[in-house]
Amino acid sequence: MPLNPDWTDLGLRLACCFFACAVLGLDREWQERAAGMRTTILVGLAACFATMSGNLLLATAGKEAGDFAQIDVMRLPLGILTGMGFIGAGAIIRRQDGPVHGVTTAATLWFVTVMGLCFGTGQLVLGGLAFGLGLLTLWALKYVEAHLHKRKEATISLALGRDGPTEEILRATLKESDVHIRRMFVRHEPISGRREYRFSIWSKASPGTPPPLVAKLRGMPGVEQLDWEM
Repeated sequence: MPLNPDWTDLGLRLACCFFACAVLGLDREWQERAAGMRTTILVGLAACFATMSGNLLLATAGKEAGDFAQIDVMRLPLGILTGMGFIGAGAIIRRQDGPVHGVTTAATLWFVTVMGLCFGTGQLVLGGLAFGLGLLTLWALKYVEAHLHKRKEATISLALGRDGPTEEILRATLKESDVHIRRMFVRHEPISGRREYRFSIWSKASPGTPPPLVAKLRGMPGVEQLDWEM
């Protein structure tokens, strides 16, 4: 960290931080997450500005007998990372009947904070290395992960009348369609005979197109309502 940075040096730090955070934030923006490009830029720039402020306040000489009390400006990164934990926790959402969402977004916010600290201290090479690895992780490894995990989570909700298929028939139909049941919710109305089923499954279907299983279930007698979510 240079002890006496000039405005050119500070401007270069801010420019590198802004560009790196914007590029990494594009991934969250295209995924339509709550914390998009603007959020990642603000988080990264906040860390960068705070660290540059600490750099400018860093004492360059020893303390004299008549000096005022001095603060340890190196505590700034610790406070920034601690506060970042609250923002990251707010990006994580757990649905009542589904998986946890927002973990990658929270990790991205924490990552750009550390990257902003690197740029703010003038460690441009280290910040650039962090940017490259972050870009590789968010964009390139996304396709590797999609290839490894061919099954996607989906939810099928059924409302059946009294003459609707039994639970055994539903399970057999799902098994024939090569899906794995993770969780199941059942509701019975004894008076009307109406039944509701919600299956949380692993499916190989494409997110944009309902699988043939949907048409098969929809064509069964007694199926009053069917919802497919993926």
